[in-house]
Amino acid sequence: MQIFNQLHMNINAGGRLIDLSRPKVMGIINVTDDSFYAGSRHTGDEDILMVASKMLEDGADILDVGGCSTRPGSGEVPEPLERERVCWATELIKNRFPYAVISVDTYRASVAEAVVVHSGASIINDISGGEMDAGMFPLVTRLNVPYIMMHMQGTPGTMQIDPMYDDVVADILAWFGKRLAPLKKAGVKDVILDPGFGFGKTPEHNFEMLRRFSEFKIAGLPLLAGLSRKSMIWKTLGVTPDEALNGTSALNMAALINGASILRVHDVHEAREVVTLFEKIYPAGPLFDHYS
Repeated sequence: MQIFNQLHMNINAGGRLIDLSRPKVMGIINVTDDSFYAGSRHTGDEDILMVASKMLEDGADILDVGGCSTRPGSGEVPEPLERERVCWATELIKNRFPYAVISVDTYRASVAEAVVVHSGASIINDISGGEMDAGMFPLVTRLNVPYIMMHMQGTPGTMQIDPMYDDVVADILAWFGKRLAPLKKAGVKDVILDPGFGFGKTPEHNFEMLRRFSEFKIAGLPLLAGLSRKSMIWKTLGVTPDEALNGTSALNMAALINGASILRVHDVHEAREVVTLFEKIYPAGPLFDHYS
């Protein structure tokens, strides 16, 4: 199921070419008060600017700004509130750090349009792959911005209620194929795939996805791995999200070895160290690429 004829590893983010043939780090900035990891919640001007500054200094290539928690069982934030949060935070960051590349984490086309057109974001990160808002694909086509397509079974409120697959990797690949087809037909090329660890998956599904992560490369597009401090780590280790940094680093290395192009993380400094060590071990990229 190769949707694109060859690996498409460069994206144009607001006029800046980002080469995803080498791993990149995306720092998470949640403009919420209820995200699953308390350390990622940021609600004041000084707090947001401080965390953005530290992430950029630590080597973040992209800052991912979200205004709506999507933890398991979470409810919906009203659209006006989400839009206000992410527009405010994005403008705040861009005014202080105009060189920063910002992605907006939203499944709502209206929020994505406001943040990209008026506030300075240059990438759309959609947890629903366009399924929760029919206006998302036309918007991506019209704005011609990079689009991160994530797989989720169900919604944030229902996704962890007995998720089931015949073959988790094959089923997600089939879903990607179906969702990518209209974007390819419309001429959209800058797409990044995120299989969605923890979004409608059991721990067993998550670990199988990571073990077989390289199989997602068949689509011919860059891959994002969002493993940071997720329950598959802290429940397995018998720790808390606050104590899951070491486990996160271990799984991030596994993701890179299996072909991840972007690590989406709460802890940029540690993720950058993982990337540095990975590139020392595999200066030409992960081994599976050599045989593809």
